[in-house]
Amino acid sequence: MKGGEAGMPFSDRSVQREREEFCRLAGVPGSNVRELCRRFGVSPTTGYKWLAIFAEAGSAGLEDRSRRPLSSPRRTTAELEGKVLQVRTEHRAWGGRKIRRVLQNEEVASVPAASTITAILRRHGELDGPGAGEPRSFRRFEHAAPNDLWQMDFKGWVELEAGRCHPLTVLDDHSRYALELEACADETAPTVKARLTAVFKHYGLPWRMLADNGPPWGTAGQGQYTRLGVWLMDLGFGLVHGRPYHPQTQGKDERFHRTLKAEVLDARHLRSLAEAQAAFDAWRAIYNNKRPHEALRLNTPASRYEMSSRSMPEVITPPQYEPQDHVRKLDQNGRFSFKGRILKTSTAFAGRSLALRATDTDGLFDICYRRHRIAQIDMRDNAAQPVHHVPEHPSTLSPV
Repeated sequence: MKGGEAGMPFSDRSVQREREEFCRLAGVPGSNVRELCRRFGVSPTTGYKWLAIFAEAGSAGLEDRSRRPLSSPRRTTAELEGKVLQVRTEHRAWGGRKIRRVLQNEEVASVPAASTITAILRRHGELDGPGAGEPRSFRRFEHAAPNDLWQMDFKGWVELEAGRCHPLTVLDDHSRYALELEACADETAPTVKARLTAVFKHYGLPWRMLADNGPPWGTAGQGQYTRLGVWLMDLGFGLVHGRPYHPQTQGKDERFHRTLKAEVLDARHLRSLAEAQAAFDAWRAIYNNKRPHEALRLNTPASRYEMSSRSMPEVITPPQYEPQDHVRKLDQNGRFSFKGRILKTSTAFAGRSLALRATDTDGLFDICYRRHRIAQIDMRDNAAQPVHHVPEHPSTLSPV
């Protein structure tokens, strides 16, 4: 992949995984199948054919080859232990509870308790330390519905044989569904915008997005807006930043990064961006559709996610303001004139029209872009700094 390329389009990904994701999302009550067909780039005839096959034969029917059944009423205890060890071999970071749920989902007969599976793993030397596989207590918070909030971030770069890989991740807060896992060549705003455009076209728009304070979505706690954040406002939602120096605010995405490291990055040496993307695509399908998630009571993210009903607009319309607003268009340096004074705000809004709106306090005006209050002007004589930026309020979400 060249440095300027943002990543592979969805159409280049595994056909089998695309079909399965389509069928799972179409099975959510209230789903618009024709809209899903449009987002996946297939005809309604093809989409309904996939659904018929999926209803009759499940995921196996969407593959080019069939899968051997994992269960048999005549399986012996030794064979069951072998199945436990097989799942563990395929997924080195999974413990007793996850393996038990996987075996249940695949209808293996007489699945033992999670503690028994943990004992099998320990007996075969598959667990490290006396406390491995034991329950841990966390305090969790989640939004009430899919697409209420998405978390996004770059995981720390990964060394390749030629250059570096910068994994970009986007996670739905409610379901933990991994909407994006992209092997990027850099962490620039154009790369992020290109990838988010593909995600928005595929899954629809969230109501809010949460990111940290660093580039390309923030200005490291300086309270300034970025062009990427303004673009999100143009799409109808805002970018919320975590509290400075509190990366745990994005606890779900941080936890996702730890899982990615344990189950993918620590298990292999990636030589190129293309190889990294292939590994990411394969693992994302497992994470969303097969891997039991302990925060979801061992259900999968796919069982709780549904596509957004808000499609990405083809054309971004100009902002509309109230008749009583004072509308000003910023020059390329973020400057504008008001009441005989030249004032300046964030250059991220350069060339755009903003509204100056009177407040209940005489001499104070809010600067608004669309439905967002971005700054305040103090026109009183004692104002040493007339323009005060008002960034999106930092998120106060719990850390997990």
